[in-house]
Amino acid sequence: MASPPILSLALPSNTGRVLSIQSHTVQGYVGNKSAVFPLQLLGYDVDPINSVQFSNHTGYPTFKGQVLNGQQLLDLIEGLEANNLLYYTHLLTGYIGSVSFLKSVLEVVDKLRSINPNLTYVCDPVMGDEGKLYVPEDLVSVYREKVVPVASMLTPNQFEAELLTKLRIGSETDGRKACKILHAAGPSKVVITSINIDGNLLLIGSHQKDKEQAPEQFKIVIPRIPAYFTGTGDLMTALLLGWSNKYPDNLDKAAELAVSSLQALLQRTLNAYTSAGFDSKSSSLEIRLIQSQDDIRQPKLTFKAHKYS
Repeated sequence: MASPPILSLALPSNTGRVLSIQSHTVQGYVGNKSAVFPLQLLGYDVDPINSVQFSNHTGYPTFKGQVLNGQQLLDLIEGLEANNLLYYTHLLTGYIGSVSFLKSVLEVVDKLRSINPNLTYVCDPVMGDEGKLYVPEDLVSVYREKVVPVASMLTPNQFEAELLTKLRIGSETDGRKACKILHAAGPSKVVITSINIDGNLLLIGSHQKDKEQAPEQFKIVIPRIPAYFTGTGDLMTALLLGWSNKYPDNLDKAAELAVSSLQALLQRTLNAYTSAGFDSKSSSLEIRLIQSQDDIRQPKLTFKAHKYS
């Protein structure tokens, strides 16, 4: 007599279960490779869907690999749903290269929220940096009109915040105003992760706890490290997700911890390359993620937020 089939069952997560839809590289740390491990260190169950699988990041002379299309993404979601595996506390998205895939992500948001209406959607709207767009231009309007309204937390850089708000950010006041424009469109938490004002680098964060009240806003002054790193934006957004969930009413505290972790990791990376005899200014540096796990798990709070009154 044949034995009855054994049913597989995933236990619920006490800390939080994150679905992370981002790129993947075989070698190096960008996208999911940069985000999944830190979130796991902070105690989260993380299920990655790789929007691309490349040999290495695209900053190298060449790369090979595969790109997931929107239908393939929905197929994976369908498989999870068929086995009652689609309950998530958080959705995290990073670089998305096409309008069709972004529209499939929006379908995923709707599906996840139909199962857990309290889903937190953390969106890093990766579109470009320092005035240069590196996604198709028609993605900008989809982010602005469709994605921002359904996001819980948004983590653009200065250029991306300008694209989303149609506001030129030339001062701290502009940065704060951009956050308010984004709040009005949807997300209660906005962190502009890097703003260059008069040669100074700032993070500006904003948390609108009540639609009837002004948001609580703050800044963190960030030192300039004389090097270019890959994967830092993906890591920063993951850290902000991880810490803001632990401190849901203190976005400033979450940002302090995230920045402190990231800066310690970047300094460790720079020191390692310098010790090995590399010129840190001549190429982009692969972050020392594994070697910095203590800085991720238990960061020394070396950066403080200054609240705006």
